[in-house]
Amino acid sequence: MTDPTASPSLAPGQPDGVLRSLRGRLHAEVTKVVVGQDDVIDALLVALAVGGHALLEGVPGVAKTLLASTFSKALSLDFKRAQFTPDLLPSDLTGTMTLRDRELVFRPGPVFTNVLLADEINRTPPKTQAALLEAMQEGQVTIDGTPHDLPDPFLVVATQNPIEYEGTYPLPEAQLDRFLLKVLVGYPAEAHERSLLELPRRGLDPSGLAAVQPVVGANEVAAARDEVDQTAVSGEVIAYVTALVRQTRALPSVSVGASPRAGVHLLVAAKASARLWGRHFVIPDDVIRVAPTVLRHRLILRPEAELDRMTPDIAVANAIASVPVPR
Repeated sequence: MTDPTASPSLAPGQPDGVLRSLRGRLHAEVTKVVVGQDDVIDALLVALAVGGHALLEGVPGVAKTLLASTFSKALSLDFKRAQFTPDLLPSDLTGTMTLRDRELVFRPGPVFTNVLLADEINRTPPKTQAALLEAMQEGQVTIDGTPHDLPDPFLVVATQNPIEYEGTYPLPEAQLDRFLLKVLVGYPAEAHERSLLELPRRGLDPSGLAAVQPVVGANEVAAARDEVDQTAVSGEVIAYVTALVRQTRALPSVSVGASPRAGVHLLVAAKASARLWGRHFVIPDDVIRVAPTVLRHRLILRPEAELDRMTPDIAVANAIASVPVPR
């Protein structure tokens, strides 16, 4: 079996496909500003291609916000940023009814966009966090009993800091489950960090940001989604996904394992992963590749396991090691 962390290559004569073509163009634009975060770009593209949402977690200064905003700029889609603060109200996010010409009219909030950057999502109270639940799950918000549809596509890219807990409100499990992926944004490799310092800048800002051009439109996103839907999945791969999800519930270190919804998300993400590399069918390596990002935020560890320095990623790795890979 091939190394699941390696970037697969196309077979000779194999067509690129819509999603692989989008990947090449997005990487070319985003890397004008952000270096060494190719896996994060791929994860955002997977979320966009299947109608999911992504949570980026990392220490300050690793370009989470810059990466999300640059990714959005490379899309010919509407983009808005909401800074999640302790005083942010649900209506500040979803919109409110206002009086205009003696009539009540709806004034949309920043959630009415194609790509919403929810910056530092764990710094706002649960009531405001919950305002995103309906939007992320149903693609609409309800104001005064009236539903308002959100634009399509709609992607939430949320960021959070894993090391500061004072003044934060950890996302509840129900909200975490709404995110297709949780991506850990780490420090770049030494070579990438050196390349980052070599980027031309105007003051503190990279001058390449002005050169980032929109290269992907809504029609191509829709075509990519159709392509992912048509990706072939064998019975053996479906059985493998089922066994892997169920194995997370049997681990002694885990008190709550992955749900059936997690299995659906894992399979769909694996289909998008296959298309990223130009294949029209899913192989087990696709499942293994996306499993950590799809499952890590859905597992609740036992307290004694946390004391033993167990992490969700180790638990996912243990589940993968325990399930035979179909050949």
